[in-house]
Amino acid sequence: MSDAAPARRTNRLAREKSPYLRQHAGNPVDWFPWGEEAFAKARAEQKPIFLSIGYSTCHWCHVMAHESFENGAIAAQLNSDFVPVKVDREERPDVDRVYMTYVQAATGNGGWPMSVWLTPGLEPFFGGTYFPPEDRWGRPGFATLLGVLAQAWANDRDRLEAEGARVVEALRTYGQRAESAGGSQESAPDMAAAATEAIARCVHQLVESFDAERGGFSGAPKFPRAALFNFLFRVAVRGVASAAGAKAAQMATFTLRKMAEGGIHDHVGGGFHRYSVDAEWFVPHFEKMLYDQAQLAISFLEAAQATGDERYAAVARGIFEYVRRDLTDPAGGFYSAEDADSPLPAENPGESRGSKVEGQQTEGAFYVWTRKEIARELGDDAELFCAHFGVVEGGNVPAESDPQSEFCGKNHLRQCQPLAATAQQFGLQLKDADHRLSASLDRLQQVRSGRPRPHLDDKILAAWNGLMISALAKGHQVLEGANRRPRDDRAGSSEIPGYRLVAVRAAEFLRRELYDEDTGLLYRNYREGRSDVGGFAEDYAYLVQGLLDLYEASFEFRWLQWAEQLQAKMDELFWDADAGGYFNSRADDPSIIARLKEDYDGAEPAPGSVAALNLLRLDAMLGGAGAGGMNFRDRAVRCMEAFRGQWMNAPQTLPQMLGALELAGEPPRTVVLAGDPEADDFRALAAVVHEQLGPRRALLAADGGEGQAWLAARRPYLAEMAPIGGRAAAYVCESFACRQPATEPASLRDLLSAGGGLRC
Repeated sequence: MSDAAPARRTNRLAREKSPYLRQHAGNPVDWFPWGEEAFAKARAEQKPIFLSIGYSTCHWCHVMAHESFENGAIAAQLNSDFVPVKVDREERPDVDRVYMTYVQAATGNGGWPMSVWLTPGLEPFFGGTYFPPEDRWGRPGFATLLGVLAQAWANDRDRLEAEGARVVEALRTYGQRAESAGGSQESAPDMAAAATEAIARCVHQLVESFDAERGGFSGAPKFPRAALFNFLFRVAVRGVASAAGAKAAQMATFTLRKMAEGGIHDHVGGGFHRYSVDAEWFVPHFEKMLYDQAQLAISFLEAAQATGDERYAAVARGIFEYVRRDLTDPAGGFYSAEDADSPLPAENPGESRGSKVEGQQTEGAFYVWTRKEIARELGDDAELFCAHFGVVEGGNVPAESDPQSEFCGKNHLRQCQPLAATAQQFGLQLKDADHRLSASLDRLQQVRSGRPRPHLDDKILAAWNGLMISALAKGHQVLEGANRRPRDDRAGSSEIPGYRLVAVRAAEFLRRELYDEDTGLLYRNYREGRSDVGGFAEDYAYLVQGLLDLYEASFEFRWLQWAEQLQAKMDELFWDADAGGYFNSRADDPSIIARLKEDYDGAEPAPGSVAALNLLRLDAMLGGAGAGGMNFRDRAVRCMEAFRGQWMNAPQTLPQMLGALELAGEPPRTVVLAGDPEADDFRALAAVVHEQLGPRRALLAADGGEGQAWLAARRPYLAEMAPIGGRAAAYVCESFACRQPATEPASLRDLLSAGGGLRC
């Protein structure tokens, strides 16, 4: 008789590449991935589908999995009465969008895990988010709900199917409606006037909701929403001398400063957590998402440009260092996220962790500290550090922010007072206090690196990689200018590469692994090889944006060429020829019961908002017609018109699109740099363009070679632009006229300042 333990049973999800699906491969639930096998079983057995949607770093997804999906009795109910289907929302945002729209409409809220019951025809008839295993908190338990719904399907199926059919019809109407129904086109104001009104109303709404004490635009919980920062900085530049412009800049920079001081910012390892559960940016939900890092890096870089304050630039550097160290694949792509939960580290001598045991998964375990740990590791600098970061003997996390008592006796770091106050308290020079605190943070990072790490979601998403490429391109422009050269930006260097090279390696990875050169199709994600999931509108839009930004940072015209090709494919696959705008999903997937358009710039901007900006930039850079004979600008205008009802009636929901509307209403601005992009004189001129935040300008290179020839075939005026007297020259063109070229940084600075710039 063998003493070997029996092999652990796995379900179909063990064959999937998604880390989230694989997390559930050992459940007793007989899970199916989203696909025809599950749908056919539901049709053949005439059973409803239980659809569970989440993602691998979702804390409450883990909770529901442990409580319900690992429960044998509940699993037996699911397997007997339903066809259970698991979906990774990050792998299939199209599926998530359809059923989240239903859940939000039906219940008034949404989130993950999402739980939806469908007919065999994929029509939803009941849904919600997290359900506890048994009845509690005035909510039915999951087991109770399964029994009620199974009984209803058996006895009242016609009513449930009728409800499902009604829902699908409502979803299709929602997806196909012309968003411009804010009034008849005859009576509606022209777009420029409507945009001006919407921008003003959005600023007013933000001023009304602004938390002047703690930053942000809501109470608890507080989510970073980078699209709002993008919008506010555009307003600040547009109204640089106005009260509204000053207020916009103040709200953005103050909120970013409070976030940087708070616990949502990882002071030890860099980067930002998903959101804070309180109103003070202190106690976070500890997961860290690539899309937050990318977008917030840009926000902090723009704050640095707007203010000249090095502290904002330092936060951006910390984000880039975190992504480079912990979220970068050796082949060049960027991973998706790190979990909120991690195993408890081994107990330290003399320290009690109460009922928690070593190895138990606990939220924030990787990040929090006891006072004794700080004292042991920092020695003489412990008092200085504790005063600055709020570390106390009994722990600093309020009970109301710790409902599961996971942080008892623990401290989470936040900057409690300005550096100057800490230096004065300990009788130190400012630079000495800064040096000692920085050395302490470095020491704690070394200690933390020995702890069990949170789960890493190592799938590589095209969309989120596009966002990170944009951030790194801007990081190169702002932080690695002529006077701040990257440590080494050459391929093959043994030194840590500069931001531009990191961005280039990521773009090359995406082209190599997620792009089909023959069909022009982009694919959604990579993990252990390319998935067979085609890219969605957001993948195309975010990557086109990233490539445009990478061109303006590297001046390699291959990125501009690829951006043009991807935009044409996006137009082909997702454009709504009837009403304008972009559907999220392709038309050829029969499992998507309704094609929807995203009309909210939330944690990630809506694809249509990003696409409108991309199209306007392509028009400024290349001119001419895009796909289908429609020129880039006309398509951008039609895209924005498609959502007129939304951005006029609720402008705060589409701040990124308001930024596109602002750009569409401005005169065209272009800076052409003539010369060798790798030469010092060229780099010196390029650096001037990014010294402060100014109006958007298309940035092109007349390199005297293939790139200039390719551009001049589209923009003939570029053919004659050349260096002057052997020196790189900058041609500043605004409102269809070019000024006298500048060869000196100071002269270019004067030309750009005359066109408006923000330094508050």
